[in-house]
Amino acid sequence: MTAGTEDAGAPRIRAVFLDIGETLINEGEIYGRWADWLGVPRHTFLAKLGAVLAGGGTNRDVLEYFRPGFDLALERRRRAEAGLPNGFGPSDLYPDVRDCLAGLRDLGLFIGIAGNQPMEAEAQLAALDLDADAVGISEVWGVEKPAPEFFARCAELAGRPPGEILYVGDRIDNDVRAPLGFGMQAAFLRRGPWGVIQEEEGVPASATFVLDDLAGLPALIAAHNKNPGGRGGRNP
Repeated sequence: MTAGTEDAGAPRIRAVFLDIGETLINEGEIYGRWADWLGVPRHTFLAKLGAVLAGGGTNRDVLEYFRPGFDLALERRRRAEAGLPNGFGPSDLYPDVRDCLAGLRDLGLFIGIAGNQPMEAEAQLAALDLDADAVGISEVWGVEKPAPEFFARCAELAGRPPGEILYVGDRIDNDVRAPLGFGMQAAFLRRGPWGVIQEEEGVPASATFVLDDLAGLPALIAAHNKNPGGRGGRNP
C-alpha cells in the first residue's frame, strides 16, 4: 500500500532520482552474506544491526563490532578472491521496481538512480538493465549523501532546478532531510531497517510523499502534477 502527502508549495515534478539500497535493492541477503563471511549467525548479525542503527550507528559499525579493526576494502578483496564478491544481482531487486520505472517513463519524467554505494555497484546496476537516464554511485562521484554536492550532481544530470526533482529513499536523514535542504522534493519509502527505525523520528511535514512501496509512485506523481501545490490525503 502506498500513502501520499503533498506540500502546499511543491511545483510539478519533472525528474525523479531513486536511492539504491532498500529502495531498488533488498539488502537482506547482502547482510546475510556478510554474516556468513564473518562466521556470525545471520539472526545475530541482523539483531545487532537493528540495535546499532537505532542507536545512530552505521552498518560499518556492525562489521567493526564483530571484527574489531575491520578493513572494508581489504575484506571486499578477500571475498572477491574467494569467489564470494560483495554486491547484488537480479534476485535482490525489489519486485515493484521495473513496473515503477515503466510508470515513471510513461509520465515522460527524467529518471535517475543515485545512492551511497561502492564503485562495483555501477557494473552491478548496469547488469540489471534498469530503465534510467542516469546512474550515480557515490564512490565513483567522490561525494556521498547527505552532502549537498551529491544532490547538486543529480540536478546537473537532470538539467532541472532542484524544486522540480523528487528524490526517493528509505532514510529520513540522507533521503528526505538532505534533499529537502538542497531545495528538492522528497519521498520517504518505509522499508528496510532504516525505513522502520527512522520513522520514529517523524517524517518532515514538507516531504511530498510517504510510501510503503514503489508501486503507486507514478500515480501519485501524476495526480500531484495535475494539481501542484494541492494537499492530498494519506492512508494509514
